[in-house]
Amino acid sequence: VRDHGRAFFAALQRQPFGGAGRPGQESRIRIGPAHMLHVAEEGSALAAALEGLHADISLAKDAPEDVLALGRRAGELRDDLRFLLRADDPGFVYYLEVRGRGVSLRAAPIDVSQIVRELLLERMRATVLTSATLTVDGSFDYVRQRLGIGRAREVRLDSEFDYASRAVLYLPRRMPDPRSPAFAEAAAQQVLELLRRSRGRAFVLFTSYANLRHVQRIAEAELEYPILVQGSAPRSALLRDFKATPHAVLLATSSFWQGVDVAGDALSCVIIDKLPFASPGDPITAARMEAIGARGGSAFGEYQVPLAVLALKQGLGRLLRHRHDRGVLAVLDPRLKTMPYGRRFLASLPPAPVTHALEDVERFFEADGAAC
Repeated sequence: VRDHGRAFFAALQRQPFGGAGRPGQESRIRIGPAHMLHVAEEGSALAAALEGLHADISLAKDAPEDVLALGRRAGELRDDLRFLLRADDPGFVYYLEVRGRGVSLRAAPIDVSQIVRELLLERMRATVLTSATLTVDGSFDYVRQRLGIGRAREVRLDSEFDYASRAVLYLPRRMPDPRSPAFAEAAAQQVLELLRRSRGRAFVLFTSYANLRHVQRIAEAELEYPILVQGSAPRSALLRDFKATPHAVLLATSSFWQGVDVAGDALSCVIIDKLPFASPGDPITAARMEAIGARGGSAFGEYQVPLAVLALKQGLGRLLRHRHDRGVLAVLDPRLKTMPYGRRFLASLPPAPVTHALEDVERFFEADGAAC
């Protein structure tokens, strides 16, 4: 199994797959049945090896349970591999994921609603779904549609946090279009101004590594605060160091937008560079947008905008984790004000006072000595 596994993934790495991506780069490459023909021989050999392992262990009735579990796992992997090699189920999107020197072959359902209904909703007398980020523009419609929820009792509660007095939402008055080459430099300058006023103690969250690296170079040269960067250490180690280091700044991308809890003065500012739209070049995003378009819907309005709204709420939600927390939320993307869909984002953001002036940010941090 090991030898055939190495041969199969080596064959995958040798395939250009239409030049959509190359090993050594972090990317997702959409594939189909025609692509898998190039690795069919190596894939079939690996499936046969897994079948042999499964069969041999199945004959050993008196083997220890951990060995029998390996046999069952080999059978599951055999079935998964055969499914991936066919790459022909219209309900799934198939893709190759390349991370550094690692390659993974994956399939994801385009529509998860039927799976959620069959495995969860239809098996339970009652199901409670609760989260701080379930609504978009005050409505549960997006999550209900994605999860296949028909009838439901809904309740939307105000946050327990006093955003009106304990937070400020900063939106720069003038910023270049995010697609402009000038945006990265303008964002870097805004980040510097905000960090000087917050005296570090901030998460700066990016939608791309390119902007992160640009801001990192400038921040390390201009600021005296400790700069922690995603990728330089494991996620848990970065969080530990951030909490333990006075006035630290963490520069990070998507994995720090959710599931991160830093209470107290250690985190007093969260800065987000761009609205977190999912890339239409991502295989899963592309397949789901195509499915919406095929039924005559608006992929941007029905999928990309709501998904980005929820992601933005999750990112900004890193700031206030306790009733006594206070701080500044900053979104540098001018599309909140310049594009029609910006109102949907603004309607979903925490109810904090909005300012366009850095002087207000400075006064906020000085109000009770928070910046000292």
